[in-house]
Amino acid sequence: MINEKLPPGVQREVMDVDVVIVGGGVAGLACAYHLQAQVQKYNDGIVSGKMKGSPLGELMITVLEKGAEIGAHSLSGAVMNPVALAELIPDFKDRGCPLDAEVKKDAVYYLGEDFSFKLPVVPPPFHNEGNYIVSLSKLNRWLATQCEAKGINIFPGFSVVEALYEQDKIVGVRTGDKGRDKNGDPKANFEPGLILKAKLVIFAEGSRGSLFRQVSQKLNLRAGKNPEVFEEGVKEIIQMPPGTVEPGVVIHTMGYPLKKSIGDFYLLVARDQIILGLVAYLDSKDPLLDPHRELQKLKTHPMIREKLKGGKVIAYGGKTLPAGGWFSIPKLYGDGWMVIGDSASLVDVQKLKGIHLSIKSGMAAAETAIDCLLADDFSAAKTQGYETRVHNSYIKRELFKVRNFHQTLGMGIFTSLPLLALQELTGGLGPVAGMKVHEDAKVTEKVLDFWGAEGLKNPENQLPKPDGTLFFDKLSSVYLTGTQHDENSPNHLLLLNPDICRNVCEPQYKSPCNHFCPASVYEMKPSSKGQGQFDLQINYTNCIHCKTCDIKCPFGNIEWTVPEGGGGPQYRET
Repeated sequence: MINEKLPPGVQREVMDVDVVIVGGGVAGLACAYHLQAQVQKYNDGIVSGKMKGSPLGELMITVLEKGAEIGAHSLSGAVMNPVALAELIPDFKDRGCPLDAEVKKDAVYYLGEDFSFKLPVVPPPFHNEGNYIVSLSKLNRWLATQCEAKGINIFPGFSVVEALYEQDKIVGVRTGDKGRDKNGDPKANFEPGLILKAKLVIFAEGSRGSLFRQVSQKLNLRAGKNPEVFEEGVKEIIQMPPGTVEPGVVIHTMGYPLKKSIGDFYLLVARDQIILGLVAYLDSKDPLLDPHRELQKLKTHPMIREKLKGGKVIAYGGKTLPAGGWFSIPKLYGDGWMVIGDSASLVDVQKLKGIHLSIKSGMAAAETAIDCLLADDFSAAKTQGYETRVHNSYIKRELFKVRNFHQTLGMGIFTSLPLLALQELTGGLGPVAGMKVHEDAKVTEKVLDFWGAEGLKNPENQLPKPDGTLFFDKLSSVYLTGTQHDENSPNHLLLLNPDICRNVCEPQYKSPCNHFCPASVYEMKPSSKGQGQFDLQINYTNCIHCKTCDIKCPFGNIEWTVPEGGGGPQYRET
């Protein structure tokens, strides 16, 4: 573990705030904006005499974001249902919200290796007309400007490494130190992390939030729930020649190139750009699953290649998204805290939609927060109002209808079709009330059992030849993310037992982390321990913070911890 001992004479600064929001994504920013709006509305009512009571005065609402700037770590498909944004900021269009295109056309195709078949009817979950194609990175930057205009304090470049407790009550957080070397020792530019004492902490870290994971384990917040399961998404932005594409088109495909794993491919057309992406189920049994490779293979299909003619890839990214649905949602509240957005598993994986649910959950948390502030009561009895608001909103209505979707589709596309049709008719019932899931790491099979003797030599596991225009190897793709980490900083990817990698994982599984990682963080190097053996090398400066390694390693042998604030990808188009 990283040495966190402070140099002699150095102390951590303590800051008192009213509400601290951990994470500057869409959920956290929506929460901050709505909370400040509620406070202003209440104070104005007191001043005007329309309401009785004492004004709340100026509150210290603080958003902490680990990225170098808001939006730097934001990645999504993304087709946004505008319903929640219209609630949050009714005049969002007049304020210049960055909307790439309104969806005008939908289509679904089945792809064979050299043919395509368009479904005559678009299934209801794939209806997107009236939604918007957006860049989540740009959307969050815009939301941040709206928050700052209201006086909200946003601090980018601050990783949060610890929740502070009084018994089981959360009373604040601590940010990570900056300026430590590889050994954890302070460098000349050392800055100690801050202690923020807060009346209320709201966790909004996104998928597989490292801090909320600690909190969840300490407070046993997933007792009686399905385990978390995830999907891994990779995405490219392809610049097309001006005037060659019709904006507002959303295409979903199934079939090629995935044959032995479940996933969804999408093609979105914005202004002179095509967004091409893959979302792959991480409960795949395939030890060699490589979403980056499969995305490159998709571009070799005749239909897709024709649509991309003349284009050039200008951006790339990868992330995970929570896929467990309603039965994997943790306890949402407690003494001094709430959890919102992807951190709370609030994603509709059937529609691949989560932005509007994140915004709505942030608003529900904000409305609960002002109740707590007015009553000066931050106990679980008061924060429970957040769960009530979630259950009474379209968050529950949408997620409960698809509560068994991931579990069913995991059986295979053709096997699951009758059950999915049944769920569509019955509001998600399926064969049993609550279908179970298996943890993603525990289903991976050995290479010999899954692929036979060919293994990595199987043609299905070959990467198309990179050309630097449409086709890329992983390292070249990582370059497009703008990822940066200080090379003389602690490795935030903790390998628990190297012997497992050398003696078991590489010989039997061919090191799945070398394949599923979308950023070439992991590679096997010849070992000095013995001829024909390999050791795992971790290129942590490549990390784009998708956290797949923390989820999918068959032995739970890699722990993703938050790196020094400001590191990671520098997304701008995604």
